[in-house]
Amino acid sequence: MSLIKQLWLTIAALLLLAFVGSLLIGVTSSRHYIEQETHIKNSDNANALALSMSQMEKDPVTLELLLAAQFDTGHYRRIALYDPEGGIIEQREASEHIDDVPAWFVDLVRFEVAPGQAVVQDGWRQFGILELESQHSYAYRSLWRSTLVLTGWFALAGTISLLLASWIVRAIRRPLRDVVNQAQAIGQRRFTIANEPRTQELRVVVQAMNRLSEAVRQMLGEESDKLDQLRRRMQHDPVTDTLTRAPLLDRLESHLRSEKEDASGTLAMVRIARLAEVNQRLGHAATDTLLVRIARRLDQLANLYGYGTVGRLNGSDFALILPRQHDLEAVGRDLEERLRSLGEELSADVSLPSALCQYHQGEGRGELLASLDGALASAESQGPFGQTRVEEPASSVLFTRHDEWRQALSEALEQGVLLAHYPVLDAHDRLIHHEAPSRLRLKGEWRPAGVFLPWVGRLGMSPILDLAVVSAAMDDTAASGKPVGINLSSDSLGDGHFVGELIARVRARTDIAPLLWFELPQSVALQQPQALKTLCHALLTLGCKVGLEHVGTQFGKIEGVQDLGLSFVKIDAALSQGVEDRQDQQSLLRGMATLAHSLGIMAIAEGVESRGAAEVLFNLGLDGVTGPGVRHTQTGDMN
Repeated sequence: MSLIKQLWLTIAALLLLAFVGSLLIGVTSSRHYIEQETHIKNSDNANALALSMSQMEKDPVTLELLLAAQFDTGHYRRIALYDPEGGIIEQREASEHIDDVPAWFVDLVRFEVAPGQAVVQDGWRQFGILELESQHSYAYRSLWRSTLVLTGWFALAGTISLLLASWIVRAIRRPLRDVVNQAQAIGQRRFTIANEPRTQELRVVVQAMNRLSEAVRQMLGEESDKLDQLRRRMQHDPVTDTLTRAPLLDRLESHLRSEKEDASGTLAMVRIARLAEVNQRLGHAATDTLLVRIARRLDQLANLYGYGTVGRLNGSDFALILPRQHDLEAVGRDLEERLRSLGEELSADVSLPSALCQYHQGEGRGELLASLDGALASAESQGPFGQTRVEEPASSVLFTRHDEWRQALSEALEQGVLLAHYPVLDAHDRLIHHEAPSRLRLKGEWRPAGVFLPWVGRLGMSPILDLAVVSAAMDDTAASGKPVGINLSSDSLGDGHFVGELIARVRARTDIAPLLWFELPQSVALQQPQALKTLCHALLTLGCKVGLEHVGTQFGKIEGVQDLGLSFVKIDAALSQGVEDRQDQQSLLRGMATLAHSLGIMAIAEGVESRGAAEVLFNLGLDGVTGPGVRHTQTGDMN
């Protein structure tokens, strides 16, 4: 039983005890007083009447008239005159009918009053004995009315007491509820600070909980900072603070293998021509400054287009990956302007050629880099800021105009969405859920998401596609009874109608809600934290699970990640590639898994290529794996 219920029962019991006690004492005292006064009245009236009868003639008629007159003028139940032997000489009686007092009350407080007795004398001889009993109906009425008044006043006092007690209970319940919510939040790895109540005892408890919450938050913050420092030390160039060659190429490889909208985009390379001569001419410090300034210009461009990644391939070459960007002319123009403005700011003669190309799902990383390297050599021969764009072969383009893409996508969505199924397994080869990337039928073939998602986002059709995927996934889950992962885009999260419709559809299928795992890109947590928090809490209340996909080394930088209520994170495939032979990546993944677990979040690795890699990841503390080397069979083998 809860403390509040116990408090209410205690208050109710005390009020009831006070009422019963007061009523019992009041009625008992009044009854005793009435009995005492009635007994005195009986005795006095009997003595007075006996004295009158003793002084008059003892004629039977006269005695009868005197008794009748006394009986009629007073409130008596019985007056009787007995001879010395006990025989009745004369008697008058009246019934005690009480019609305005409940019979149960009369039986409960029945008066027990002895009759008044007096001796009637005839000279010096005893003539008889007179007995007199007063009528009790008036006493019953008086006691009943006083009981009703007492009950009414007590009911009023009890009502006021209950209202006051209700206010006090609410004042106590509010900080208790805050403490309970705070304790539950800490259990869910959300570290909130509660307001301190005015009640001293509760204030001490809340202060202790707040100190605990802040201490754990600070501890996790320190772990996140350590993880970020480890990441920078292992993956970032010490001069420019950009990614080094290996993690950058791993990121490119994960894009090329992706089933999501980042499976295609633009890849650019920038070179400082004749770096050795520049270093000799400017000096080591000035050359480092030049490298940093180039990296900052590229980083600005990456932030301008969003989702971009900058890295240093070697001493003189930088690379820029821009997922979901396909306008080579616009990107090339912006890149050339930034490089040219940097060259104009420098007093030294520096050549900064660049080359660009588009990348698509399934292409080889080596071929892309070789193509760009040749184009970069061609750009270097064009002048200080020469640029070469490797145009996409026309055969690989499905549609060339926006209206063609819009019509084709609309028709494909009307035909329906096909979901692929890729298992996510735990360390015991048990199914966690199925990843379900979407397929659309374009030009007579089912095309993977990497082909059409960039155009879906460009045409503002992401909410339509995501709702179609949600409906297909819910139908699939209802039929198979197996959990499924549903990808939502960042564009859809910013659409209020989409969020409302999503919640309504899940609420209508609460029977399968626990089997729905919703995934959003990590960028959403960095760019739309409040919208993500609102969606997480709404879906978690319905029993769904919400997580982030493509989580990279910026996981520790997500503000308020402990308050989002995330159920899982999927670590980007770029971090799991070649993990068997790379101690630096193992250290980083172990730290990310530890941080996720400290927040109560499941950690899953994407892009796992073999069973050996999966075993290494499980040994590092990850909870699940998925990728091309993971398959779910009856025996649970992974190849």
